[in-house]
Amino acid sequence: MPFFDDSLLDDPTALAAADGMLRRLAQAGARIRIEAEQAAAALSAVVELPRPRAVIAAGSEARLIRSMLEPSCPVPFLAWPRHGLPGWVGALDLVVVLATDGADANLVATAREAIRRGSQLIIACPQPSVIAERVSGRDAIMLPTKTGDTLAAAVIVLAALHRMQLGPIVDAEAVAGAFDRVAEDCSPYVDVAENPAKDLALGLAETQPLVWGGSVLASRASRRVAETLRAASGRAALAADAGELVPVLASVTRKDLFDDPFENPQPSERRPALVILDDGTGDQLTNSWQNRLREVADAADVRVCPIYCTSGGDLDRYAGLLQTGLFGAVYLAVGLGRSIWQD
Repeated sequence: MPFFDDSLLDDPTALAAADGMLRRLAQAGARIRIEAEQAAAALSAVVELPRPRAVIAAGSEARLIRSMLEPSCPVPFLAWPRHGLPGWVGALDLVVVLATDGADANLVATAREAIRRGSQLIIACPQPSVIAERVSGRDAIMLPTKTGDTLAAAVIVLAALHRMQLGPIVDAEAVAGAFDRVAEDCSPYVDVAENPAKDLALGLAETQPLVWGGSVLASRASRRVAETLRAASGRAALAADAGELVPVLASVTRKDLFDDPFENPQPSERRPALVILDDGTGDQLTNSWQNRLREVADAADVRVCPIYCTSGGDLDRYAGLLQTGLFGAVYLAVGLGRSIWQD
């Protein structure tokens, strides 16, 4: 098993090896600004669209859009995971396609099916691209994308849906600012003592991560963070609801007080660590679940690694939680000396 070397987190040579991943994370805010500028003219066109009977979203980050819209959308919303469309979709409905690579065959088929049925259609995609060419000249609004960043494109789509009075206010500049603040706080030039992402990596150094987010958006972020932790560490990392994590934590045996870590620096089985994503929006039930998770973790002597982001709009807080977790995953890979993930 790779040994975690915490000295690498402030080592210029080790951090330079991860520069590509760290730089891409740091530039997330800039990519949102680029996409907002690209789509400025197209965003004004969506205001003229009539309110649809229902909204169907397909493609990358469709589930994030669902998480944002479901609490306030005045019409039914569906995130559709397959090519084509449900049988009931017709001319009264709005189909949103997020195709940042512009060539996914399933998304091309979905867009063409929406055109065939006479549905309203919004497509976020590069121009030129395969999907733009296939629906060229049709009754569709194109939100041109440039960076290939799926989350940046989702921010622009959410801004468009707000202008149609289908979702909450989404300020692209505010979201970009949230990403920028995390990039500053989690910069490789900020040492371990003041860097929340490096602190997270230290907490997860020799553990099996369990990730939980209480709100709808924090739960969405937890799955993205767990996915990235798996890639960074080569270990299993589970994101799940509290009801599923409680029995996992309850089954953990407390550490032996007489166990000598110098005699056995790398035990055959890794202990879990609980990562809690808290966006400050939890209701009484969510807060009680968090308290329960902490109680069970404490009883089992399981380390708790909280990530807090409680200011700004819903999407700003989501950005803060997600990005801190992603930076933490990169630093975990650095400490483990894993370079393959950075390719």
